[in-house]
Amino acid sequence: MSLTALLLLGVAAAPVTAAAHRDDACQPGPYKGTYAIVDVTVLPMDRERTLDGMTVVVENGCIVSMGPANQVSVPSGATRIDGRGKFLMPGLAEMHAHIPSPQNGSMDYAHEVLFLYVANGVTTIRGMLGHPAHLELRNEVARGEVLGPRIWTSGPSVNGRSVPNAAAARRLATEQKAAGYDFIKIHPGLSRQAFDTLDAVADRVEIEFSGHVPAEVGLMRALAATYASIDHLDGYIEALVADDAAVDRTQSGWFGANLAPYVDESKIRSIVADTRTAGVWNVPTQTLMESFASSESAQDRARRPELRYMPPAVRTNWIERTEQWLRTAAPEATRHRFIEVRRQLLKALADGGAGLLLGSDAPQIWNVPGFSISRELEALVVAGLTPYQALASGTRNVAEFFEVSDEQGTIAVGQRADLVLLDRNPLTNVANVANPNGVMVYGKWLPQREIQTRLEAIARAYEN
Repeated sequence: MSLTALLLLGVAAAPVTAAAHRDDACQPGPYKGTYAIVDVTVLPMDRERTLDGMTVVVENGCIVSMGPANQVSVPSGATRIDGRGKFLMPGLAEMHAHIPSPQNGSMDYAHEVLFLYVANGVTTIRGMLGHPAHLELRNEVARGEVLGPRIWTSGPSVNGRSVPNAAAARRLATEQKAAGYDFIKIHPGLSRQAFDTLDAVADRVEIEFSGHVPAEVGLMRALAATYASIDHLDGYIEALVADDAAVDRTQSGWFGANLAPYVDESKIRSIVADTRTAGVWNVPTQTLMESFASSESAQDRARRPELRYMPPAVRTNWIERTEQWLRTAAPEATRHRFIEVRRQLLKALADGGAGLLLGSDAPQIWNVPGFSISRELEALVVAGLTPYQALASGTRNVAEFFEVSDEQGTIAVGQRADLVLLDRNPLTNVANVANPNGVMVYGKWLPQREIQTRLEAIARAYEN
């Protein structure tokens, strides 16, 4: 059985039975201080279980001790956080995030977006449309100069315009690796020749790539190239079209939506097996797809409470784009079939041991940073995943993907203190991750009242 399958099945270490102490794994973070979260129910996320009545001690951004409350001493001078009746889980990740680029030379809006992620318990993001300014922003967050989640970032987009030929692909892969980007982001339009060159050079300079599956590349070539992740389940609908279907697969519309009526569901099993064998992860961004498939009016969507935290120009743009989309969208039956197929595929990937990562594509249309993660978790559960599987896609699976399982993704001594304190158990209802009681990122504690104060300040600044 693969390591990915073991993770999804929850095979892990034995339960904590006594106070645990270790001081040599986690490197101290930028924020100094000692905290004790006392008498809390812990969701360690090493497997599906809860640990009741625990005390978790954090020092300088690291979990230094954890165990039953009657066995763990609260250090003198520590900030005590009452966890009675509450639930502590690892911080979540948004694995298809977007970080705003400088606006008139300012990164103020980017800082605001980073806070929206953190306010919702998102303590790690993977920026999917890089900019040189994001490299320094990544460092500023890590140094504690800007409050935000841990940042992994791609370079600028690789697409048919930015990389028109093999020579451009060779140059770009080398330049993005040298610049310090974490990976390459692939968009549509890349030719097969340019992709093949990019694949070879990326392997040589040791930089991974993620994102879309260009039409000339196709899913099977993408799996053979071992994408780090395929985002949006791009290319899967096209690959599932029945062999005898009288349809042009290149006319796939919105991520294959137009081809949904021609899908042969019997192909799902083999494609899931191919995905697992290739070790390619998927970031579904299911809530984005369901938003486009919905017939809900733009004005009704604009009434969602989290829209208060987006600039008026963004809200107006989303309304206009949705109204245009609804005028030209595929028939409702086709859109419903598109979502039905995606849900079947999601459950099959999860049950088949293929890796899934949590991501909603925020801030993309109607996906407000941080807030959309709760909607994404709910969409995964509607597709048939268990709450634990959905939560694992944003915690332990992310650590496995980044190969930092010894640092984050679970709650254990020696792990980084990226934590979310909740009023209700998300293992019974994933919607319970919304409106955290408190968030800890890099070891910095943000109580709910502080989060709400800053959120209200953002909303007031955007009042019409």
